[in-house]
Amino acid sequence: MADIVITEFMNDEVVAELARDRDVFFDKTLVDRPEDLVREASQCRGLIVRNRTQVTAELLDQCPKLKVIGRLGVGLENIDLAACKARGIEVCPARGANAVSVAEYVIGTMLMLMRGLHRTTAPVIAGTWPRNEFMGREAAGATFGLVGFGDIAHHAAARASALGMEIIAHDPFVHSEDPVWREMRVRQVSLEDVLAGADVISLHVPFTDTTRNLIDSGALARMKDDAILINSSRGGIVDEDALVAALKGGTLGGAALDVFAGEPVSAEYGARFDGVPNLILAPHIAGVTRQSNRWTGVLTVQNVLRVLDGAG
Repeated sequence: MADIVITEFMNDEVVAELARDRDVFFDKTLVDRPEDLVREASQCRGLIVRNRTQVTAELLDQCPKLKVIGRLGVGLENIDLAACKARGIEVCPARGANAVSVAEYVIGTMLMLMRGLHRTTAPVIAGTWPRNEFMGREAAGATFGLVGFGDIAHHAAARASALGMEIIAHDPFVHSEDPVWREMRVRQVSLEDVLAGADVISLHVPFTDTTRNLIDSGALARMKDDAILINSSRGGIVDEDALVAALKGGTLGGAALDVFAGEPVSAEYGARFDGVPNLILAPHIAGVTRQSNRWTGVLTVQNVLRVLDGAG
């Protein structure tokens, strides 16, 4: 049995480099075969996962030699952290590895929605040439609001600032005297001020009991009628039914969702979004680019080997 097991997709070159010196089992479909996953992981010391592999106490009970879990990303909702701690298993997220990719997704979808570019292809193909129907907005001079002000939000703020936007942010875990506010020229405000004052709102918070449905019908009602909402953080933070109602009712200008309360999205689940105007959907790929995928793999391997080599 392999010493390191990888259950989901990972940069092939990074896996090959790891396998030159280590005993590795890699199958990106292993996550979809729970019995095989248990069998392959039962004797490993290192387990590398993304967000779909559910690392439960029951799985950990089947892996008595496990020393470290490398997370190809930063969210840890799929890993039972208390169970890992109780068993002395270190959990290592790849912090910061995909920050640029997510920030670029935020800015890219924002600009598409502000200009209505997500709706222009079909009429051009049809030959209707509706120039007068696409009077979009410029980012310059608009207010960019961030809910959460961590690493990814910093990258998004820098890019929005370069476009000439005013930046406001809410994060109760960043002290008001932290020099980052001054250095990045970001105004710290309340959540209510972000909701009411921002033309574009980007979410950058983890999924917890306090952030579940943070953006519900009440929060959406407090936003500007032409505001744009972008969620590239975690599903479950936005009440999806309330979002659909706001977009259909014209009380929200647009939205981009890269994450969902139920992933992967099935055809039945996705039907709720069919025909919803000014909505861009993506299959949890904001942080996945060629560059970030490789760096996430490299950083995860470094984390896992650090623990294994230190464990002896």
